[in-house]
Amino acid sequence: MKNEKLSMEQLNRISVEEFKASEKTPIVVVLDNIRSMNNIGSVFRTADAFRLEKIFLCGITATPPHREINKTALGATESVDWEYKESTLDCVKDLKANGYKIYSLEQTSDSIMLDKMPKEMVADQKIVLVLGNEVEGVLQEVIDASDAVLEIPQYGTKHSLNVSVTGGIAIWECLKKMKE
Repeated sequence: MKNEKLSMEQLNRISVEEFKASEKTPIVVVLDNIRSMNNIGSVFRTADAFRLEKIFLCGITATPPHREINKTALGATESVDWEYKESTLDCVKDLKANGYKIYSLEQTSDSIMLDKMPKEMVADQKIVLVLGNEVEGVLQEVIDASDAVLEIPQYGTKHSLNVSVTGGIAIWECLKKMKE
């Protein structure tokens, strides 16, 4: 049997309206001062792929519509709910007050390696994943307000991943643990 690529019809893509009406994965992404509009667009695309609840764009993070965001989002800015907040800390505090568990993605002295994260951290939880600035990372005040800090194990020389790659890995790992 040949392993053939699926056609667009076989992929059973849903419309933007169907996406908006569908049940969402209880994950919210907070982008903390992201500089690259390509990274922003990539996070939108990932959020669409996993039917995430919402994205918050905070601080200097650019907002749609913008040509550079659209280039990588490929229309996901139309399907994924998003909101701009000036302060990442205020955004995180509001989400926490509304019952979300806040998990920043960062390398800290007490971070939990993503592959060692207990499923109880995400099972039956509404969670927020905070992704930080490409150079400075997540603001320390946001780390301090987080319920935990998650870190992706890395074995090379850089110990630095692109923010959109970090988001994709963390979302996938949380989603897998939610379904265990």
